Amino acid sequence: MSASDPNGPVIITGGSRGIGAATVRRLALAGYKVLFTYHRNSAAAEALCAELRAKDAQVMALQSDAADPDTAQAVVAECMAQFGAPIALFANAGITGPALPLRDLDMADIKRVMDTNMLGVFAITKAVTAVMPKGGSVVLMSSRAAKLGGAGEWVPYAASKGAIDTMTLGLARELGPAGIRVNAVAPGLIDTEIHAAAGVGDRLITKKNEVPLRRIGQADEVAAVVAWLISDAASYVTGTIVDVAGGR
Repeated sequence: MSASDPNGPVIITGGSRGIGAATVRRLALAGYKVLFTYHRNSAAAEALCAELRAKDAQVMALQSDAADPDTAQAVVAECMAQFGAPIALFANAGITGPALPLRDLDMADIKRVMDTNMLGVFAITKAVTAVMPKGGSVVLMSSRAAKLGGAGEWVPYAASKGAIDTMTLGLARELGPAGIRVNAVAPGLIDTEIHAAAGVGDRLITKKNEVPLRRIGQADEVAAVVAWLISDAASYVTGTIVDVAGGR
């Protein structure tokens, strides 16, 4: 079974909103069986499931805290029970933390970012790839912040995404002999709720002119790249970090 099998199960973490929800929607409507996790927003998760089931898509939502590595095995077990062994993973769940300079950040905020964006990704990737068949695909969520640094806003977030870039390269080499590809997407300024959640709701407006294409990206533009990376169209692509940032 390959990752482009339309009957294959896919796990998406952080799938109730933003890029995660756009990817759930795209893959479920393409025929994949999708299990997605969410942290708190059960109303959004239930609404997304209802929308997609009305179109005969196979989708289910599971509450899970990505910062708790002990939940990863439960997510995989639920996928196995409902849909079978996952042929793809999009490890999307992540947080920025408050948009503040380092001197104003609490260590608890920094720890939460690292636990969610780095340790949580290790945990779900470890659990999924232990049961993933040959031909499977893992897509990790990086960010252009990994290269830009996040100065004055969210250096810990940028650092966590730098770890994702390294993880992508290392795991691609480690899992390649097992026939599993590992890539990442690195979005730039995308129109999602993540900016407002960090306390900088006007960020997309103030930084728009930093983008060579002079516009803000949409969540579905990132989802399209994720869908390509898990498909057989990208069968010889691994260890690659794809910028989806309008040239920024």
